[in-house]
Amino acid sequence: MEKLEDKLFTVRNKKDEGNPHIKVVDGSVCGEKCTGKYCTHFCPAGVYVWEPASAKILVSYENCIECGACAIGCPFGNIDCQTPRGGFGVQFKYG
Repeated sequence: MEKLEDKLFTVRNKKDEGNPHIKVVDGSVCGEKCTGKYCTHFCPAGVYVWEPASAKILVSYENCIECGACAIGCPFGNIDCQTPRGGFGVQFKYG
């Protein structure tokens, strides 16, 4: 079985420096209200990782495949997901 990292290797993501297309709106919501850390489960690309030492969600923008799951998955509406500006974002190698 292929690992997620191996599959993501075939996808390129042109990062828009200074203008990320996904943002955690309020980090305190993740630490205080969200007991299930849902984004760490519903994101198929593993973009969100809970860091217990700092009590916050870490976002790996370069893993994003722009599926839109984060736009609807957070029960607190705490993830702002926009379509990247033209020329930026995911670039699929095989498809």
